[in-house]
This record gives sequence, structure tokens and C-alpha cells, in this order.
Amino acid sequence: MKKLFSVSLCLAFVATAFAETPSNTDCLHKLNYAFTVVNSYYVDSVDRARVTDEAIQGMLSSLDPHSSYMNKEKAAEAREPLQGSFEGIGVSFNMVEDTLLVVQAIVNGPSEKVGIIAGDKIIAVNDTAIAGVKMSQNDIMKRLRGKKGTTVQVTVLRGGQRIPFTIVRDKIPISSVDTYYMVTSNIGYIKISRFASTTYQEMTDAIKILKRKGMNRLIVDLQGNGGGYMQSAVDMADEFLNADNIIVYTKGDKQRTQVFAAKSHSKLFSREKLVVLVDEYSASASEIFSGAIQDWDRGAIVGRRTFGKGLVQRPFTLPDGSEIRLTIARYYTPAGRCIQRPYESGKEDYEREFAKRYEHGEMVSADSISFPDSLRYTTRIAKRTVFGGGGIMPDVFVPADTTRLDSLSRVIFHGNYHNKTVVAYLEKHRDALRRTFRTIDDFESSFLVDEEMYAILQTKLEADSVRFTPEQLAAANEYATPFLKAFLARYLWGLEGYFRIYNKTNPIFLKGVELLTDDKQYYSIFKVK
Repeated sequence: MKKLFSVSLCLAFVATAFAETPSNTDCLHKLNYAFTVVNSYYVDSVDRARVTDEAIQGMLSSLDPHSSYMNKEKAAEAREPLQGSFEGIGVSFNMVEDTLLVVQAIVNGPSEKVGIIAGDKIIAVNDTAIAGVKMSQNDIMKRLRGKKGTTVQVTVLRGGQRIPFTIVRDKIPISSVDTYYMVTSNIGYIKISRFASTTYQEMTDAIKILKRKGMNRLIVDLQGNGGGYMQSAVDMADEFLNADNIIVYTKGDKQRTQVFAAKSHSKLFSREKLVVLVDEYSASASEIFSGAIQDWDRGAIVGRRTFGKGLVQRPFTLPDGSEIRLTIARYYTPAGRCIQRPYESGKEDYEREFAKRYEHGEMVSADSISFPDSLRYTTRIAKRTVFGGGGIMPDVFVPADTTRLDSLSRVIFHGNYHNKTVVAYLEKHRDALRRTFRTIDDFESSFLVDEEMYAILQTKLEADSVRFTPEQLAAANEYATPFLKAFLARYLWGLEGYFRIYNKTNPIFLKGVELLTDDKQYYSIFKVK
């Protein structure tokens, strides 16, 4: 009776307090009261931790699309790719048909030192089977990772033979520069997958190496780069801009405006021709970098309109190690454009953005994109017109090739059949491929996807009861050919092999090379029409 009376008094207080605009204290009392009622009177036992987590998630979901909550484990996983290293066995891998397939053993890492190679299938860890048992990728990772200096036993399947290995775990670097290489005698290429704590140093190291090889024109590839640390983007842009050039600034109701400007006077690449490749998956820090390059007329942005994520999240760690990532400000480019696209219509509408772009024709025609005059801005040097409204609109638009993506090709792509086919082919021919093709150049110029590989692809589709006509299969084979060759190159030479092959058929990359080869076309971008 006494407990019921105290709850009733609390309810009376809350009802009175909310008769007018509630204060912070009133709101906290309301939350505490709601939790007390649920915990004290709900018909079944209450998982208090789960209820609390979901209450926090519900509160954040009402704010914006990017404020979020993560438990302790998820928060640690999310930070890891941005920290530049982890402790484990040192392999990059894919999960193919419920089996962990080694794509590459990290150079000088623990796995390479004991003899594990690309194409190996790890089927057991410490006598526990991990292949063919529907084990989640997270559970597999937990078994393979561990403190530096500890050991783990793995069993590898190679060419039908089971081979045991004892691996001593070590600190493993996580590279955010996937690859870099010379495209021509003077055009260099750097592919950046994320903006991590080590990205700036990785990029500058790559530039120095490429310059020694004769590079005086550069492609920075940010396609598919979802962002990361803002400071890494700022540091990177600093190498291409003049001292005191604004790179980005942030504004929020409860945050003072912060301006980030170029500082360095000794630049690695401040005047040479520059192209930045972007697409609809380039977001956040990618948009900071490409927006600064565009607004200062420093280089050409090539591809399609970027994602439009311009909200600044700050992490707040809670007492149990869980984490709130709360939006505290918005990003603005040097010309004053807000990078964030609108989200007032709700989360569902926000998440349909890419579908809407296809529906409106934006992915295939720049003419289908219209901006109101209120979203017009002017670049800082050439005084060209650029547009706000969310994302970075490229200087040179490259349409998505939707004509080749018929229904069967989509099945092949989303079902990972490229990879499954290559794995089966590699099991038969790995040794012969290594003997025949000593270098990526040899492979690039001489290897042809053959009938055996197409037959494997067809067998994989039929095994999964995928229906198709001979005409559909012929068209899908044509679509799949460059991907099959690129995936095979990845297993033989890592990510450099993959991008060296894939880029040959990537229209955005090819347009970037064309611009850097044609001075007249390149410089025409920066002239006011």
C-alpha cells in the first residue's frame, strides 16, 4: 500500500509539472517514473537492461537519422576500423558459402609467417568447426582474435588437404588506403576506403612513392567511402590547398562555430592536376574533402552526387561502456553549403533516398537534377556556381550503367556468385595461374575469362535453382566478365590486383583518366560559363 501511494504521488507530480512547458528536471522525473512503473507493475519479469537500451534508442531515433546508441560490444566493433590496428591473426577474408576464405594474408603478419596463403579455407579454430555450421561472422572473429602473444590453432583446407597451423597473434595494422599505383607514366591513383586515424599518413606515404615514380597528376578515389574521422579529411585536404584556406566549418545550436583551415606551408601536392572520384556512397568525411577541393577550384570532382551526410556526431561513453553518438552540429563547405541532405520527412523517406534518385532519373542523367536558386553558391577562386541541398554535386557527371543490370545480373551480383565462381576456379588452377602470370601486368594483358569459368558460374546458379534463359545467361556472362577477372586478381595480388582490373571497366575512373590526359577538357571545368 505504501509503495502504491508513493507511485501515485509521483504521478500527481508529473501531471502537475507538465501542465506547462516541462523543464529538464520535469522530463527526468517523467522518465524515472515511467521506468519505475514498468519495473514495479509489469505482468512479467522485466529485462531492465534491454528496456533501458531500447528507451535510449527510441529517444535518439526521434532526433535525426544519424544519432545512435550502441552497447559496449558494438561500440568497440565500430571504433576498430578507424583506430588503425587490432590484435589477431592477420588475414583479410570473405565468407563464401558458410566458409571463411582467406583473400589475403597481411604482409609480414602472423598468418603469412606460418604459411597461410590466399584461397585457403579456415575450417576449424582450436578444434571447433567453423565451416558448414552456420556460425556467425562475429563468433568466428571472436575465436580468431585475441591479445598479442597468445596462440590459436587453426585448420586450413587447401586443395582437399587439411593442414594444421599454430599462429601467434600480433598487432595487425588496418589500412585505409586500399591501394595505389601508376595508371600511366605520370598519372597516379590512390584508393581510400575510409578516413581512419592513420589515413593521412598512409596517403602522404603513397604520394611520396608515386612522385618518385614520375607522378605529376593524381586521382584520389573516394567511391564507396562512407567517411570516418573529420580530422583525417581536414589533414588530407591541407596537403592540396593553400595555407589559411578554409576546409570545413561546423555550426550547432549548442556548439560554437568551429572553423578548420589549411595550415601547412610545405605541401606535397598543392599545384598539380587533381581529380577526385565520388559516387552516391561517398559520405561524411569524403564530402568534407571533395567539397573543399571543389569550393577552392583545386581539382575536378567526377562521378555522381554524394550521399549527403553532413551531421557531426560526438561519442558519449556511458558508465557500462555503451555509447551514444549524438549529432551536435552540421558540416559546411568553404562556400557555405550545408552537406547534410534534408531529413524532415522522416527516417523512412530519408532511407529511400537512393531509390528516389533512380526513380527521378538522377542516376542516369544530370539534366534530371534541378536546384532552386536558394541553393546556388559560388566557388572561392573561379566564382563558378555550385549547389547545396545535400551532398556534393560533381563537376563532371558520370551516369550509372543500369542497362547491363538485368534481373539475372542483379542475382549474380547480390548473391556473390562472382566470388563463388572464382573460388571454385582457383582451387583447380591456383598453382598454374601463379606459374603462368608472374606479375599483375602479365595477368592484366593476357588472362581471359574462359568457358570453364562461365560453366562454373552456370553450375552455381543452377545449384541454387536460379531460373534463366540462354539469352539472359549470355548477357549476364558479359556483365560478369570484368568482375570475375578482378576477383581472381584479388586472390592472386590483393586489392591492387582487384582495382587494376576493375578500374579498366569503371566509367568514373576512365573519365578521371580522360580529364587528366586532356588539359583543355580539364581546365574548361574551372571557367565560368
